[in-house]
Amino acid sequence: MKNVLITGATGGIGQSLVSIYHSNGYNICATGTNIDKLDFLEKKYKERLKCIKCDLSKSSQIEEMVIKSKDFYGATNVLINNAGVTKDNLLLRMSDSEWEEVININLNSNYKLTKLIVKDMIKVRWGRIINITSDAAKIGNPGQANYVASKAGIEGITRTIANEVATRGITVNCVSPGFVRTEILDTIDEKKLSMMEEKIPLGRIGNVNEIASAVYFLSSEESSYITGQVLHVNGGLTM
Repeated sequence: MKNVLITGATGGIGQSLVSIYHSNGYNICATGTNIDKLDFLEKKYKERLKCIKCDLSKSSQIEEMVIKSKDFYGATNVLINNAGVTKDNLLLRMSDSEWEEVININLNSNYKLTKLIVKDMIKVRWGRIINITSDAAKIGNPGQANYVASKAGIEGITRTIANEVATRGITVNCVSPGFVRTEILDTIDEKKLSMMEEKIPLGRIGNVNEIASAVYFLSSEESSYITGQVLHVNGGLTM
């Protein structure tokens, strides 16, 4: 039985990740900031799951989260850096705080958490790290300089860490979703959604289970010869 730590576990993709790993017998540490949604997960999955409230903008809370995860199941075998925020604005209007908050939560916390978790993976010479990025990093969405920079940064650090730990049986990869039906899309009017779908060769918006399945594959033994890669799950939006 393996142990998985999932950040951003209360969002659409996060909850789907919890579901697929729980159904496959993993012990799970699910982290987030929304207490109500964390409570919901603990009630839904009454065994093999521990929810940990963690503000990823605070290094001390990241360190505490790692300690709590070890108390629950020992060492983490699979780390999924899924949490992320947006603070959209055009570059000329973007405030320093909007830039810094997104970079800190999306990129800096990824570095800090991975650094803490990978130590135990090195000791046992096995591990899987999967970072959730975004097709925005490839497209360069207007109004998202901070978000795009954070996701592009994650793809860069993924390749570097993959190089550094490859000889220890650890793989490090990214899953890059395109348009996925989550709560964010519920705020977009149908006309704009239709225009988005027209850009996708497969002709539809993706769903969270398709993202979770790609992540699960990259954490499996079947993916043991894949590392340092960005897997685009986007219906052909970018090729």
